Amino acid sequence: MLKSPGRRFIIVGILVLLMFIPLFFAAEVINSRKFYSQDTIRNVGMEWGGQQTLSGPFLVIPVEREVTTLKSRPKIDPDTGLVMTHPDTGEELKVRYEETVIKSGPSVFLLPRKFDADLATQTQMRARGIFQVPVYTAQVGMAFDFDTSAAEPLLASNETLLWDKARIEVEVSNNKALRGKAEMLADGESLPMAPMAGRHGFTATTGDPRGRGEYNLALGLNGAQSLMVTPVGLTSQISMTSDWPHPSFSGAFLPDGHEVSESGFTANWTIPHLARPLPQAGREDVAASARQVSGFGVRLIEPNDFYQKAYRAANYGILFIALTFLTILLIERGAGKPVHAVQYILVGLTQSVFVLLMVAYAEQIGFAAAYAVSAGAVIALLTMFGFMALKLGRRALVLGAVLVVVYAVLYLILDSADYALLAGSTFAFCAIALTMFATRNEDWFGPEKEKGPGLMTRMFGPTRPVAPVTPPVTPVVGPPSTGQTPPKDPPRDR
Repeated sequence: MLKSPGRRFIIVGILVLLMFIPLFFAAEVINSRKFYSQDTIRNVGMEWGGQQTLSGPFLVIPVEREVTTLKSRPKIDPDTGLVMTHPDTGEELKVRYEETVIKSGPSVFLLPRKFDADLATQTQMRARGIFQVPVYTAQVGMAFDFDTSAAEPLLASNETLLWDKARIEVEVSNNKALRGKAEMLADGESLPMAPMAGRHGFTATTGDPRGRGEYNLALGLNGAQSLMVTPVGLTSQISMTSDWPHPSFSGAFLPDGHEVSESGFTANWTIPHLARPLPQAGREDVAASARQVSGFGVRLIEPNDFYQKAYRAANYGILFIALTFLTILLIERGAGKPVHAVQYILVGLTQSVFVLLMVAYAEQIGFAAAYAVSAGAVIALLTMFGFMALKLGRRALVLGAVLVVVYAVLYLILDSADYALLAGSTFAFCAIALTMFATRNEDWFGPEKEKGPGLMTRMFGPTRPVAPVTPPVTPVVGPPSTGQTPPKDPPRDR
């Protein structure tokens, strides 16, 4: 490395930027593992029952109508029984008549007047390979009734309601998720139930519903990831209870009230019909319209899983590599030899591999234990490297202490998703402030260097010194001094 501290800082900064490359590839490996984990969770969840959305119940009343059409038929001679023809053209003669037939018309759909639903889930973990997938079993209870007087005003004059063929429809996301006994009661009487053709769900034949009071439905189903309900009642009151401690309430409506603890959660909703774009009675397929309405409910999430933590560790990794490089640069002064660039790169690669170690061990032993093992291995390796390879002597203990603080702060950042940005930015600011204080007396330009030889000297070598040339002095020689002024020369003729 160069002797100038300023240039050394610049070179170390360039090395820090180079560490973005291994951190980028480490983050890509983490992402690939995360996608593989999500695919596993999705596949196991679909096999168990998948995401569930309950839509209904709907009272469907078939309609028949009298349709009169004008038809024509050949005119028959009553005497001969032959088809009569026109005497001039020979064309067959036709006779027109009216025919009235009974056809099926669009059914009448009624939504419940009262709709109360109570959903209770029990979660369990399913394993596939090294991955754990949370799934649930749900017990659903519904109580509802219908205002059958709303059906008659929807009919035309030639239409008739087939009350004895009325049925109740309930849609689910997947029929294979239904488990246990499903039973629908009308005033204590059990109604026959059957799966719907071409759609997921089931129907119950009610007979004439005008004399019915309250209906009760009980069913069990499997599911994974989410449980949703569509608000179909004039007033919908839904309550959910679960032993899952990490709910994410989502959908068209958030709960009116909820309680979340380590043992599970409870939530309840009260939704009026004015809050949903569905008519209480209509001739169109209300179930199809209800499928377009966003349900509401809960998603069973795994908050802050170790893949998210490892990915954030890769994002924060450049900060902690920079702090480690800076620590080595500050404590190496006074050592025999400065740390070489290759040694800095080895230190950075070790810290880049840390996130991969953390993910690999977390898949086997959990995040906390994996973090402790990986951080401990990296700290021990870099401390010994500083002592033996960097020749830092006792200063290697300072490096080890700084690494302990760095990885302890990183754990706090990763463990708390809500305060990660606050902790990371505060730590970065404190690190910069400490660096400014530690280098307050640094001579960034380094010692002054003597001016080197010029280009001509380097090319042709040094030259011999030349003494200055002075004109010779000629002494004046005359007769011995007698004390008299010598006579002047006589003037010469010009």
